[in-house]
Amino acid sequence: MRTKGAIIRNAPGPYEVVDLEVEDPREGEIQVRMVAAGLCHSDDHVAVGDSPVAIYPFAVGHEGAGIVTKVGPGTTGLSEGDHVVLSFLPACGRCRWCSSGMQNLCDDGALVWMPPVTPRLRMADSGAPVGQMCGVSTFVETTTVSARSAVKVPKDIPLDKACLVGCGVATGWGAAVNSAQVRPGHVVIVMGIGGIGINAVQGAVHAGATTVIAVDPVEFKREQAKRFGATHAFATMDEATELARQFSNGQGADSAIVTVGVVRSEHVGQAFSAIRKGGTAVVTGLGNNADTGIPVNLAELTLYQKRLQGSLFGECNPAWDILNLLNMYRAGSLRLDEIITRTYRLDEIGQGYKDMHAGVNLRGVILFD
Repeated sequence: MRTKGAIIRNAPGPYEVVDLEVEDPREGEIQVRMVAAGLCHSDDHVAVGDSPVAIYPFAVGHEGAGIVTKVGPGTTGLSEGDHVVLSFLPACGRCRWCSSGMQNLCDDGALVWMPPVTPRLRMADSGAPVGQMCGVSTFVETTTVSARSAVKVPKDIPLDKACLVGCGVATGWGAAVNSAQVRPGHVVIVMGIGGIGINAVQGAVHAGATTVIAVDPVEFKREQAKRFGATHAFATMDEATELARQFSNGQGADSAIVTVGVVRSEHVGQAFSAIRKGGTAVVTGLGNNADTGIPVNLAELTLYQKRLQGSLFGECNPAWDILNLLNMYRAGSLRLDEIITRTYRLDEIGQGYKDMHAGVNLRGVILFD
């Protein structure tokens, strides 16, 4: 069938909304009519060339929710009409990682930017294959995906809110709760208050941190961080680190979580310097894939027993945590409505990313209906 979707023809390159042909689902696949998709910075990393992909044109989008319209032959567990949140990390349920409770590291998600499957999208005018970001391409009106990339969710939860837990909410929340292992009484620094950082603030507050210090150069984002529970907000890491030391007998924060939109080595070095003995610096933002080298003091690493922790999807398990976070939202203990600063039509995707770069949104969301 024919559909419309946002692609990039090369990188760096602009977002274009074009006509696409989407294949019917095969065995183990479903077709989804998208209802909402979040504008995450990871898609922009592809557009600007920080994260190269194997096939261009490339249909972007990896955070979204919709309604199942077709189910492939032999596909079980999902039916037409089901509401689903798409997971940019598929979970097979059988590999070493899934079977040991680490679905975010599933072997099926090893190449998240370009999964090793035949694309289900083609250009309508030429028939050329179109790469699918993370195998889902949520900036497409109707997309065909693996059933392993879909989590069935209750129909009473609005899909424009549910879509957020497919990436940003779970990634930020889990970075604090799982990766940083925030505990009651902790002092936590969150560097970068966007769609992920604001949820790291929520996670740290929920885990019992008594001091949550938000860092962002944009005043609007510092104000929003306080609305979500941050106790302090600063424009620079120097200010945040100094305050953290005042609350910890001069030692530093228990953890510092790096959630800036474009991570550079100096960000990691600043976070590492800001934590106490035995503390944890968590990195969950992305930068240029070619960047290497981190300014970390090796004596501090060993003698202070500090920990530098990468965090993919906040170490969450899609099949469990997506539903768990939505249940928390339903119970009133997780904010989702307030994260959405502005909504856009699909043909406004370029403006949505301009707004993201301008720092005027916590999260922009594309609405398809």
